[in-house]
Amino acid sequence: MSLSGVCVTAVESRPAGVLGASQSPSHRPFGARVKAFVALTKPRIIELLLITTVPVMFLAQQGVPDLGLVLLTCIGGYLSAGGANALNMYIDRDIDALMDRTSQRPLVTGMVSPRECLAFGITLAVVSTLLFGFTVNWLSAWLALGALLFYVVVYTMILKRRTSQNIVWGGIAGCLPVLIGWSSVTNSMSWAPVILFLVMFFWTPPHYWPLSMKVKDDYARVGVPMLPVVASNKVVAKQIVIYSWVMVGVSLLLTPLGYTGWFYTLVALAAGGWWLREAHALQNRAKAEATGVKLKEMRLFHWSITYVSLLFVAVAVDPFLR
Repeated sequence: MSLSGVCVTAVESRPAGVLGASQSPSHRPFGARVKAFVALTKPRIIELLLITTVPVMFLAQQGVPDLGLVLLTCIGGYLSAGGANALNMYIDRDIDALMDRTSQRPLVTGMVSPRECLAFGITLAVVSTLLFGFTVNWLSAWLALGALLFYVVVYTMILKRRTSQNIVWGGIAGCLPVLIGWSSVTNSMSWAPVILFLVMFFWTPPHYWPLSMKVKDDYARVGVPMLPVVASNKVVAKQIVIYSWVMVGVSLLLTPLGYTGWFYTLVALAAGGWWLREAHALQNRAKAEATGVKLKEMRLFHWSITYVSLLFVAVAVDPFLR
């Protein structure tokens, strides 16, 4: 299959869960269809993106930003990320049908047709870009469009099925909301959002690799070379520890550069310290050749979401305590 002239390898889909040819998606209940289109946008992932966008707006403003601007930025960010996620599902529908964790996605069940998904994703991409451009600023618009294209083309179509470094470089798309939050307020760039961009860059692999360890059989089945598929748990855990130390170190750069004060520093140290504790604990279990439930890889995955939430809440609160 191809999109924008870039080709990806397809695998044969299993028929389980897919509607028969006589059961058109348009004949499904309206409410179920609405839920399916919402599911295409992956709302829970977008929540995390907004957590990294809005606090940066407070940091950029050094106080409370215009609430109308916050709302428009959130709507634009949701539509842009939702469009990227829909296009991702369109491209990955063949392997989604073979993986247990994605077997209930709307294209696999047939609740939404591939053509509908493609049109939906492109529409969201266009609307979000225009919304950002005409109501926020064009710098934010181009950053949002860049994030969408990077996720769809660079990660999904080029990297995901070809290299174990897919999530490392593909994760750049998920770092760009930090820059968007800053640019929406200032219409410019600064070192503060760049530092937070790097925090998210080094956060993404140790956030996602534990989940990949949990579902590596799924990825192996469809030939996606996530690091846990092609490397041992010991190797993956070592990489997680390395990225974790760099991430925590980068997170502490905001204060000496004068962007944050004591509150952010305390939160970054405490949350970062706990992260490193969990990362090293996972490495120790991997070295002891723990498997299955004894590996407890999802402890770090769940903590990673808490960590980034705490860190960016501290980003938003810190200007009021300086």
